Amino acid sequence: MELSVNTLLSLDGVMQGPGAPDEDTSGGFTRGGWLVPHADEDMGRIVDGWFAAGEALLFGRSTYAMMRDYWREVTDPGDRVATALNSRPKYLVSTTAGRTGADWGDTTLIAEDVLGSVRALKERPGGEIQVHGSWRLARALHAAGLVDVFRLLIFPTVVGDGKRLFDERTEPLGFTVEGSAATPAGLLSLTLRPAPFTTGGFGVVDGRETVL
Repeated sequence: MELSVNTLLSLDGVMQGPGAPDEDTSGGFTRGGWLVPHADEDMGRIVDGWFAAGEALLFGRSTYAMMRDYWREVTDPGDRVATALNSRPKYLVSTTAGRTGADWGDTTLIAEDVLGSVRALKERPGGEIQVHGSWRLARALHAAGLVDVFRLLIFPTVVGDGKRLFDERTEPLGFTVEGSAATPAGLLSLTLRPAPFTTGGFGVVDGRETVL
């Protein structure tokens, strides 16, 4: 199976609390709901496409609890996101939730050797296992080289402080762009595969600027 990280980001890379003021106030975060003024129909289409590509879901404890409490109340069979979240196999990474906390449909608890367990999942035949949100987990999987695809939806707003997918401690990384699109509201959708980090430079050859 391939592992993908699918997330909503501000222009300055914040992924915390995009959908509501009280979605994630940890660390004193007070700017939740920053995507709402920029949401458009294309955002829904893009996110529906993310979930359509998934076969199973992988969450950290906080994101799991937040999504469980919200999405299991959405019973509309025409809601593709709710259908995926409520019906597909889920894996919960938590050392504190306990088995009684893994209570959303078909959920398997991963309480130890997280990276080894995810490697074992990736070795199974099948389609794609997806991480949504789950800031700390996504960063750990990326640092371990376990992420095959990043799907990012970037919003035209600067949030400031907040949890970020990448920060100044992230190792340098390049990407191969598999897909990109912009919506009328200014959202930028990117599908990226990790690649080696490279550098280059410009110079003048025969009177013309060129890449050296």
